[in-house]
Amino acid sequence: MREATASLDPRAEYQQRLEARRRIVEHHDRLHIRLGNLRLAVALLGAAMAWMAFAERSWPSWLLAGPVVVFVALAVVHERILRARAKAERAARFYQRGLDRIGNRWAGQGEDGARFLDDTHPYALDLDLFGHGSLFELLSTARTRAGEETLARWLLAPAAPSEIRQRHAAVEELRCRLDLREDLALLGEEVRAGIDSEPLPRWGEQPPLLDSTALRALAAALSLAALAAFVAWAAFGANPRLLLGVLAVEAAVGIFLRPRVLAAVRAVEQPAHDLALMAEVLVRLERETFSCARLVEVRRALNTGGVPPSRRIGRLNRLIELLDSRDNVAVRLIGPPLMWSTQLAFAIESWRKHNGPAVRRWISAVGEIGALSSLACYAYEHPSDPFPEFVEGPAALEAEGITHPLLAEDRAVRNDLRLGGAAADAPCVLVVSGSNMSGKSTLLRTLGVNTVLAMAGAPVRARRMRLTPLTVGASIRVTDSLQGGSSRFYAEILRLRRLLDLTKGPLPLLFLLDELLHGTNSHDRHIGAEAVVRSLAARGALGLITTHDLALTRIPETLDGRGANIHFEDHFEDGRITFDYRIRPGVTGKSNALELMRSVGIEV
Repeated sequence: MREATASLDPRAEYQQRLEARRRIVEHHDRLHIRLGNLRLAVALLGAAMAWMAFAERSWPSWLLAGPVVVFVALAVVHERILRARAKAERAARFYQRGLDRIGNRWAGQGEDGARFLDDTHPYALDLDLFGHGSLFELLSTARTRAGEETLARWLLAPAAPSEIRQRHAAVEELRCRLDLREDLALLGEEVRAGIDSEPLPRWGEQPPLLDSTALRALAAALSLAALAAFVAWAAFGANPRLLLGVLAVEAAVGIFLRPRVLAAVRAVEQPAHDLALMAEVLVRLERETFSCARLVEVRRALNTGGVPPSRRIGRLNRLIELLDSRDNVAVRLIGPPLMWSTQLAFAIESWRKHNGPAVRRWISAVGEIGALSSLACYAYEHPSDPFPEFVEGPAALEAEGITHPLLAEDRAVRNDLRLGGAAADAPCVLVVSGSNMSGKSTLLRTLGVNTVLAMAGAPVRARRMRLTPLTVGASIRVTDSLQGGSSRFYAEILRLRRLLDLTKGPLPLLFLLDELLHGTNSHDRHIGAEAVVRSLAARGALGLITTHDLALTRIPETLDGRGANIHFEDHFEDGRITFDYRIRPGVTGKSNALELMRSVGIEV
């Protein structure tokens, strides 16, 4: 199913849709009030008629059926109105969050993905990928855990260029499908809260607890025999011993199978609930048609033997409903002779045997659509952000007008940057100097986050970006550990060791080192920093290092023309420091530390 092309002005489109959803909420609010009043009037009328029928005995009591039927019908309609209003309210919140993202008011309103943080990861903590106000919170509109986990996995590990290009095509196709994203967001509210994406496929992949064709046939035969013996005794006066004999055999078989039946019933309770929630999302995806190869492949993964998963899950739901009917009084009476629970346990385990292995594929497909929709939403809301261009050859990165995606557009300062490549004079290492708060650390994060976006298949916050496939390693937010008994300097050199190890991987390393080795004395820092940078460069890595120590600005001289210095400047006027955050070639010629101390009242 294709939807109408959305406006290319995301703010206007979101505002229009938000107002439309709010009008629906207001309409259903009015209906809610009217129906509430009408139900009250019918209830009062019914009470008056009951008084006339039973106290005054002037009306026949059967007339009470009228208000009862009307009240029940109104209750059913009222419930539908309330559900429609709740859906419209969720849709309004969906578009309001979109407007908040565009207006840079999104921090703290979405899923921050803090559960994906890993202190040992080479860049997740340094680049603010997860947590309050993080890149993940900005990107993720996925409303299923599977979608969030897929997106997090893409941000934590670089993809191959062929995979990235497929994601580009999928994101481009999904970019303007607002109706699909809205539906998935609304359907996913309960799914996200209800489904833990790992136990469900694990249940599906476990071997069935009841997998004997002979025992299943025996249970069915005994149930039929018990039914036939009962009819023969009740209708034709046959000897009851036949019925008692069949029941005795059933009891023996039931006792033999009881542990496995109970285990099968207990095992399916939570997965069945989760699958029922997931089915709502699957039904919506089954209605959608796609054209790009990646989305067609994902859509095809939903089918198992040509039968859509929603139908297969529907059959399991019917089995679970029959199983739950054990609490019905009638089923309690006829259930044991018919071996009700045993028959259903066999049917459920048969479902798991034939469909269980596909559950992981279904969840994976839902997760991939959720992650791609998140990237598509970001692309739609930032129409000027391009997809990066991937090139072959020596490790290289070239960016024009690059800035940090978490900065508001009206505050962001764009810079041009070039690293590596085939040209003999292209620097592979840039040493960034500058005063405090001038933008050095932000530059590292800007380059790192945009490279992560590029390698995940997302648009980048730049006017243009060309790069070879890279993996990122950073040492920006390294701290000491009281529990681990390690100093900041020791934690930093362990991180540097891991970055050196990353150079042995399949992709060249982009290293980002903030205030390299500033936890030791100037002499050791200079020797150690030069050795680390030379080793990284010799292994084909590209990168930036920032420093306040001007002695480290001599490192490019040791790199055979493959290093360069850049710096940021500040201006101190009328007791205030201002920054323009523009990259300039060469080494900074000033420091603002003393001016900053004086500006806060410290005499130096």
